Amino acid sequence: MGRRQKVQLITTAERTPEQELRSRERRYVAMMLLRGLCVIVAAVLVTAEVPLLWLWLSLLLAGAVFLPWAAVLLANDKGPRPEHRFRNKLQARRQQQSHPDPAHALTDHEHTDPKIIDG
Repeated sequence: MGRRQKVQLITTAERTPEQELRSRERRYVAMMLLRGLCVIVAAVLVTAEVPLLWLWLSLLLAGAVFLPWAAVLLANDKGPRPEHRFRNKLQARRQQQSHPDPAHALTDHEHTDPKIIDG
């Protein structure tokens, strides 16, 4: 009988390159839409002459300047390697705790209560 292949759980399966690219494209578009919203809101606030205009404009313009930079960085960034993913390490730790090493498994007589044996 041959070795069993390790079953790939759906939660630990790697994403395909197409799925990863699509996710990065969506994140980029969302961040650029947020940038456009910052510019539009800044223009509306200038015409509305709101109090603390300098504060709102500085925040919105900072967002309009730094969001494209962050969007490009995140769009070009791939996900972490499987060995660096926290979720994988946490799941491996849980599996080790729930399935102890067979070499250290307790025998049946070690599981029984000594009071019951003594009668």
